[in-house]
Amino acid sequence: MQRKVIKIQPKIIRIPSKKRVAAYARVSSGKDAMLNSLSAQISYYSNFIQKHLEWEYVGVYADEAFTGTKEERPEFQRLLKDCRDGKIDMVITKSISRFARNTVTMLEVVRELKSLNVDVYFEKENIHSLSGDGELMLTILASFAQEESRSVSENCKWRIRKGFKEGELVNLRFMYGYRIEKGKIEINEDEAKIVRMIFDDYINGMGCTKIARKLREMGIEKIRGGKWNSERVVEILKNEKYTGNALLQKKFVKDHLTKTIVRNKGYLPKYYAEETHPAIIDLETFQKAQEILEERRLKYSPQKEGSNHIFQRKIICGICGKKYRRKRRKDKFIWHCSTYLKYGKDTCQSKQIPEDVLISVINEGEFDKAKIKEIQVIEQGKLNFILNDGSVVEKEWSYKPRSESWSDEARQRAREKSLKRIERRS
Repeated sequence: MQRKVIKIQPKIIRIPSKKRVAAYARVSSGKDAMLNSLSAQISYYSNFIQKHLEWEYVGVYADEAFTGTKEERPEFQRLLKDCRDGKIDMVITKSISRFARNTVTMLEVVRELKSLNVDVYFEKENIHSLSGDGELMLTILASFAQEESRSVSENCKWRIRKGFKEGELVNLRFMYGYRIEKGKIEINEDEAKIVRMIFDDYINGMGCTKIARKLREMGIEKIRGGKWNSERVVEILKNEKYTGNALLQKKFVKDHLTKTIVRNKGYLPKYYAEETHPAIIDLETFQKAQEILEERRLKYSPQKEGSNHIFQRKIICGICGKKYRRKRRKDKFIWHCSTYLKYGKDTCQSKQIPEDVLISVINEGEFDKAKIKEIQVIEQGKLNFILNDGSVVEKEWSYKPRSESWSDEARQRAREKSLKRIERRS
């Protein structure tokens, strides 16, 4: 008997859903020409996607002044998040090099999106990541893109180092006290007065934390915003460029993938170029400041073996939450909040803790220093020792204000010593 098959037509006509499409664009520089290029890319992809009736426009994700070798691109990360959340079916980008110049990064991202059934279309190479031979082609082409990035990086390094050899100030864009436009360096007199004031105050005995506080109280703005602190003051005092001379290649880019900038501690040659630009500070004043910096470094900085001290990064300020740092005071060591050291007591009212006091408190508590996970400074005279097993040991210690510990004779000796130091430097 012949089998009879009857086709039953569907009663409901299913309307095909639109493909949700987004685009990714990037430029690696914040220069006007690059930003115009980015704007053009955004306009192009917005129009391109919306012209396709079968596509639903999600948006254009655009990173400016971010290199393609880094994963910390905010818009790129937002794009990935939206893909993971199921908001996007396809991503369009100009080329592999715009998406990522690191082969490993590119393949990891493409494979993750492939597992989410999200297609990536590379317009220049005409490759869909979901196609059969897509990953093979991407691997080959991404390797070329990474090598191109290395080649461009090496060319830039060669140009910069050649400029250093010839005593040129290369890529100098921001420096307090100067106006820098198109390679021309001029003194900004308003800021130069502040630079001279910083050097004068420091040579006359004022510390970097107090100078920073003075600048904040005067309402002096930094060149790129933020608060003045002791570290920024030290940077100015150490910068030989205020003398009109320049030590070149103090830092360099470690590699073309991470773009990490490291200090040149003898890895590459340095070049000292004289009279490269107008001077704000004379050499004698600058040298005096360097002598005082070195004198204070030897007097107050922790000894070399203290950098890995048992308390390092374990003491937490109960006021601002920052870590305590170890400082040398004559023949003793003290621990103080890093906020206090950078900005002064108007920002954090925490008090210093002598190291010998910390050790005596631990000895009284009869627990092993190696078992301490964290030390919380709850308030003046109170400490919480958090041990590795999670237990908390509360301890108190007596704090004696400096004003009570100084006799009249000690104050007079300190006054005379300070006057002699100022006379010696003048």
